[in-house]
Amino acid sequence: MTIFCIGRNYIDHAKELNNPVPSKPVVFCKPATALLRENKAFYYPDFTKDLHYEVELVLKIGKSGKCIPITKADDYFSHIGLGIDFTARDIQEECKSKGLPWEIAKGFDNSAVLSEWIEKEKLDLTNIHFSLTKNKSIVQKGESKDMIFDPAKIISYLSNFFRLNQGDIIYTGTPAGVGPCVIGDIFEGYIDENRMFYCEIK
Repeated sequence: MTIFCIGRNYIDHAKELNNPVPSKPVVFCKPATALLRENKAFYYPDFTKDLHYEVELVLKIGKSGKCIPITKADDYFSHIGLGIDFTARDIQEECKSKGLPWEIAKGFDNSAVLSEWIEKEKLDLTNIHFSLTKNKSIVQKGESKDMIFDPAKIISYLSNFFRLNQGDIIYTGTPAGVGPCVIGDIFEGYIDENRMFYCEIK
């Protein structure tokens, strides 16, 4: 199982981090050990002093494929979930300043919070509303229609470089509003009015 992630997929988020708006999907991966499920607590790692939250819609690949055309790409994912891409922002910025890869800032253990899945047929894929609360206050809100690259474009693009296998998952990028978190913070993620996950920082 591979965890693919798409960066800078919302214009406002790219701007808030002073990043250029991409013309192609920005891709990185997390190892399977990054997954954090079942509303388990997240333990603040000792290697960062600037941990940030980023809420994202997540796709689950339902069948394997390679070089998938955009017109067929929607057939290749079966479920949608919600997650947090935790980021060690200080480490990421240090790596970027030296022109180095920044997987260590994104792929560390438990850095990929993931909810339960919803069958995609139960959602309007062009109009999914999602949000993240921090200590009961909304800190991020997003809509799927605002993605620079929609699920079909993401899947088709990834499949040109990687064989997508059943059970792979794709974090599709975060909207504006990312920010720091500290021990004691409680995050809850929602699709529409449905709470998808609960995560406490310890």
